[in-house]
Amino acid sequence: MTEAILLVGGRGTRLRPLTVHTPKPMVPAAGVPFLTHQLARARAAGVEHIVLATSYLAEVFEPYFGDGSSLGLHLEYVTEEEPLGTGGAIRNVASRLHSGPDDPVLIFNGDILTGLDIPALVATHETTGADVSLHLTRVEDPRAFGLVPTDSTGRVTAFLEKPQTPEEIVTDQINAGAYVFRRSVIDTIPAGRPVSVERETFPDLLATGAHLQGMVDSTYWLDLGTPQAFVRGSADLVLGRAPSPAVPGRCGDRLVLPTATVAPDAKLTGGTVVGEGARIGEGARITGSTVLAGAVVEPGAVVTDSFVGVGARIGERTILTGAVIGDGAVVGPDNELREGVRVWCDARIPGGTVRFSSDQ
Repeated sequence: MTEAILLVGGRGTRLRPLTVHTPKPMVPAAGVPFLTHQLARARAAGVEHIVLATSYLAEVFEPYFGDGSSLGLHLEYVTEEEPLGTGGAIRNVASRLHSGPDDPVLIFNGDILTGLDIPALVATHETTGADVSLHLTRVEDPRAFGLVPTDSTGRVTAFLEKPQTPEEIVTDQINAGAYVFRRSVIDTIPAGRPVSVERETFPDLLATGAHLQGMVDSTYWLDLGTPQAFVRGSADLVLGRAPSPAVPGRCGDRLVLPTATVAPDAKLTGGTVVGEGARIGEGARITGSTVLAGAVVEPGAVVTDSFVGVGARIGERTILTGAVIGDGAVVGPDNELREGVRVWCDARIPGGTVRFSSDQ
């Protein structure tokens, strides 16, 4: 297997305001665009040619990655004129593949951080003679996911969308968003219209007797669909909990990129990332958070499990916990912003305006 399709066309609406100016796969995680980690892991697994299926803010990808040669890859870009769904996006880029009809093609989503053993998935695909092989992972609460039960040999028996009652939860195995397709199967997906592989392609293949094989791999797996998950994923990359050959530095409690300045008595822990040109003031404490390029965290601020956008400013003594601060936003001193708050790009919050506790 030397070819892959990477689905990077989503609008990332659940991540806003992180995705107002940036497509989801290009939001920085552990100091580089998240997509860099996926490309590097694919290359490490032997992939040489990757076609990126783009749509939202498609013009951002190629200027950054170019032809992929810096990563040892050959990259191509195909942009959807109208959103086509997962299956439609796969079909839309099929003409760029060079594989023969029976060759395996890796397909993965641009918002999953995983330690998947890619060669093992390919080996499973080849040894079982499957038409499509799916990476499956186990989760404690599968109600938010599509269930994928398998028989004793790992062959997929059904696709069950988001169960709501205990009786419907027949397995804890879910579709983890990475597949190996037999090249000829891709050509059976209808062209020119939206298609969901989860709701249409896979069930239709099962109904016609195709062989769909599941491989359970319960290594690290995280859907980066929410800001809180994205912050956690970045921290896990820095801490070394999530594997990636693309982290620009040694794994540890913190990752401070060149040209960033951090006061000697500031404390950075929990996988915190400080981007290029960012400034961290005296006595600031930052835990498990991402501070992007050019942002400023002023003296005495406390930032926990939060995301601070490009060029944003966090005022003195302000407390952020589970917060997302958009690019260019300014949060004045002595504010207290807690779990789930999202401050939009370029917004201004005056000093002492928002509190969850007394100002004493």
